[in-house]
Amino acid sequence: MLKKIKNSTVLLGLVFTIAVAVGLVVLAYVGYLNSEIYARVQPYLYDFGIDAMGALVCAALFFGCMKQKGDGTRAFRTLVVLVSSSFAANAAMYFTMGAPSLASFTFAFCLISKVLDLVMIFFFYRYVKETLGFSGKLAELAEKGIPILLALQTIVLLSNIFFPATFFVDASGAYHATDASVAEDIYLIAVSLVTTILIVRSGGPRNQKVAALTFIFLPLINYALALGSFGNASQYGMVLMSLIIMYCIIFNDKSSKLAATQTELNMATEIQASMLPSIFPAFPTRKEFDLYASMDPAKEVGGDFYDFFMIDDDHLGVVIADVSDKGVPAALFMMISKTIVQNFAMLGNNASEVLMRANDALCAQNKTEMFVTVWVGILELSTGKMNCASAGHEYPAICRNGKFELFKDKHGFVLGGMEGMIYRDYDIQFEKGDKIFVYTDGVPEATNENRELFGNDRMIEALNKKITDPKETLKIVREAVDAFVGGAEQFDDLTMVCVEYRGSDEE
Repeated sequence: MLKKIKNSTVLLGLVFTIAVAVGLVVLAYVGYLNSEIYARVQPYLYDFGIDAMGALVCAALFFGCMKQKGDGTRAFRTLVVLVSSSFAANAAMYFTMGAPSLASFTFAFCLISKVLDLVMIFFFYRYVKETLGFSGKLAELAEKGIPILLALQTIVLLSNIFFPATFFVDASGAYHATDASVAEDIYLIAVSLVTTILIVRSGGPRNQKVAALTFIFLPLINYALALGSFGNASQYGMVLMSLIIMYCIIFNDKSSKLAATQTELNMATEIQASMLPSIFPAFPTRKEFDLYASMDPAKEVGGDFYDFFMIDDDHLGVVIADVSDKGVPAALFMMISKTIVQNFAMLGNNASEVLMRANDALCAQNKTEMFVTVWVGILELSTGKMNCASAGHEYPAICRNGKFELFKDKHGFVLGGMEGMIYRDYDIQFEKGDKIFVYTDGVPEATNENRELFGNDRMIEALNKKITDPKETLKIVREAVDAFVGGAEQFDDLTMVCVEYRGSDEE
């Protein structure tokens, strides 16, 4: 739901900027056709031209950044909308100026334009704070003081509705500033000065600092060179130019860094995938069993892992595990855990001894305080007996007589959580055709758009939909999970292993 709201908000922003651009073009055409309006707005044609062009550029700029993600993106999009709104308010004000019957509209548009200035500088501050990062006592003071200044300045401006505090529009539609109009600039000057200092002090790259400072200094330079003769529209034109510069430089830099990060994550994904056995059939010469496994990480790299290996000619080791975190840290811990568990299993230990020794090894150097749930099964191929142990992992599902059922095994403590833990093993006797399905919590905890969990009951129902070979079994479960989840995002790694015992030729 939140994702839909967010997407609809961005779409509304795009619709708004396009509507402003189209509206100003229509407004210009109406003014051109009406000689009375044309005569009144003729002195402001330059300003109106900038408004119309600026609104079109705003629409294009918003479209360019609507799919951007990361620090400051939301504040930047808000800035574009505010600039577009300013162009609209200015253009509307020019069409009402000098008409006594429209004096109240002139006042309203002027007030809206001034309030937009306040909000614009606030969101500019938010944007550069999120992209460049501010720290120190001045940053702490600004974080508390700027919203208060914004509120006070807004109150000052809104008071003009009741009495001419800083400006008024007379009966003829002409704008007049009062002696107290300097109060309107207090907030803009204070925030601009503080933001400039924080930008210069920030640890951001120099080109990003310069790009951000153009938002403050381009309008000032423009005003000084033009001596204020072109009105507000030229100032907003400079603000729009600054937004374009910031978009090209800051977003481009961040996109480059994201691309580099993505390349590294892709390499990590490949490395992690190469750590897991992925060639099937895994042991084509062994007729006593069949198995299949899959792992789909929620992020580029995940914390789940599975493993299977021949301990000796008569014993197959099977492992499935889930690290407590996600992403690169979990992937690193996963690789260490996988190696340790396999090493102790290859020594010929039973399942409980494997977990005890692996737990002590992981606890010895676990400064990150991460942990992992593990299920280990050691299948004796000649007899069909599987020795198993669980370190806080999900219950396995066992298929006997053509039906899967959840097997509530004995649970021990997670690996890496506390040294000296004791684990208890248990045996499962398989007959020909019996299967075991093990998985991580990404299966039962898969969540749909209504925040409902897939659950163990639906998992068992999917397993019993069609009793087939391990590969097809995993496919059926995955399809059931995907159908249940729908368009919801995958929040957890989803890993599954299925082993079918087919018996020994000597039986």
